[in-house]
Amino acid sequence: MTTSRVRDDVREKYAAAATAALDGACCAPTAPQVIGAALYTDLGPGTVPDTALLASLGCGNPTAVADLRAGEVVLDLGSGGGLDVILSARRVGPTGTAYGVDALPEMLELARQNAAEAGVDNVEFLEGDLEELPLPDASVDVVISNCVINLSEDKPAVFAEIARVLRPGGRVGVSDVVAEDHLDAAERARRGSYADCVAGALSAAEYRDLLHAAGFGDVEVRFTHEVADGMHGAIVRARR
Repeated sequence: MTTSRVRDDVREKYAAAATAALDGACCAPTAPQVIGAALYTDLGPGTVPDTALLASLGCGNPTAVADLRAGEVVLDLGSGGGLDVILSARRVGPTGTAYGVDALPEMLELARQNAAEAGVDNVEFLEGDLEELPLPDASVDVVISNCVINLSEDKPAVFAEIARVLRPGGRVGVSDVVAEDHLDAAERARRGSYADCVAGALSAAEYRDLLHAAGFGDVEVRFTHEVADGMHGAIVRARR
């Protein structure tokens, strides 16, 4: 599949999910035990807007592992319907800020609507690509993401951008789909499409190597649950 076709497939899937949520018709994950809202087991009724939770198509709960602190600046890559930004904003409190970056206008509209409904005002949603983040150098304390880095076709550029926007000592706490090291790219592609967060997944060793190459230390990749044969939801942590 060509680069442009992969990008179009990804954008089409996630734009459709955002539009469905805006129309009140979103979203029933096909595998709720491994994808989406079911992974946010700590959220009670009314904690966040229903459309923020139902539109979640991630593979984990990065806010549960990012160890966010009051006053910090946090950035969510591929912020989608805004769920993780809303949760982050509450954790960092009024002296902190939560940014969300997404490439899709439909998702940004949904996220802004959800943040307003949730009553959080220490948030900002920005249109942009993971490979060229619309934030200045050394402006962020923590970068989170939920099953989005695997969708990029230029992951070294993503990690370089994360390193650029993080302050010295800043940290990464993301959820992503990660392959076992023995699976090559063709084997990963047979287990699912790019848009379904499978074909573009890195192996655990590749994830560690790319983070190290971008200047990160204390790199940890830990599998949490299987999403396909040899493919796992994983927690990835690192420090700038």
